[in-house]
Amino acid sequence: VMSATAQTIATPTQEVKVSYVFDGGAARHRIGLIALSTDQTVERDFLRMLPSDDVMFYTSRIFVTNPVTVQNLRKMGPQLAEAAEKILPDVELGAIAYGCTSGTVAIGYEEVKKQIQAGKAGVPVVTPISAGIRAFHTLGIETISLLTPYIDSVNQAMRAYVENAGIRVLNIGGFCLESDQDMARIPPSAIHAAALETCLPEADALFVSCTAIRSAEVAESLESALSKPVLTSNQCMFWESLRLSGCTSPIDGFGSVLRDH
Repeated sequence: VMSATAQTIATPTQEVKVSYVFDGGAARHRIGLIALSTDQTVERDFLRMLPSDDVMFYTSRIFVTNPVTVQNLRKMGPQLAEAAEKILPDVELGAIAYGCTSGTVAIGYEEVKKQIQAGKAGVPVVTPISAGIRAFHTLGIETISLLTPYIDSVNQAMRAYVENAGIRVLNIGGFCLESDQDMARIPPSAIHAAALETCLPEADALFVSCTAIRSAEVAESLESALSKPVLTSNQCMFWESLRLSGCTSPIDGFGSVLRDH
C-alpha cells in the first residue's frame, strides 16, 4: 500500500494556449460510399484513383444476398437510409455513391436516392449506372457494347434501363456468374480479353458493368486497343462523385473520362 506522501496527486487538465482556427478537416472534398458487404474491389479502385490528399471517401456497408438476381438485389433498398446515416453524421458530403450497378437497376435510381437522402438529407446521390449514363451523354455516346459478370435476367434488366435513358445497347457479353464473390475473382486479364471479344466495331463505346470486378484498372489499355471510350462502373461512379464534390483535377491511368472530362 502506497503511503499518502507517495501517492500521485491528480491535477486538472491545463487547456493549451495555442492560437488556432478550425480548418475544413482532413479532406476538402468528401465522398460517402455505400459498399456491399461482399465487395472487395470498389474501395481499392477509389483509393487508387484519388487525385490528391484533398479528396477522401468514407465507407458504410450493407448486406447483400447471393445469388445475384433481381429479387435479391432489391433487398438492399431498405438498408440504404441507415447506411447513409452512419457516414460522418453532421458533416457535409459532396456526394454519396451507392456501389452497386445492378442493384440500382433493380431498385431504381429514384428509390435509391430517396432512401439515401432519408438518412442524409439533401446529399447528391451517385450510382454507377446513373454516372455511366451521364458519362455517355457527356462524351456524345449513342450506342454501346455491354460487358457484365451477371446472368442473363440481370443483363436484360440492365439493357432496358440503359435504353430507357436513350442509349442503344448493341450487344451484351457476360461471364454469367451468380455469386459476387466469384465476380471479384475474375482476373483483370480475363476482363481485358472478354472486352476485346465483346466490343463491336460499330459501338461508340464499351461499358463494363459491376463494382465488384477489377475493370477500372484495364480501362486505359482497352481504350488504346479499341480506339474508343471504355467506361466502367467504379470509374464512372468516382468521376461523377468527384465532380459533384467540386474536384475537377484530371486523373491519369483510368480512361479518358477521368483524364479529359
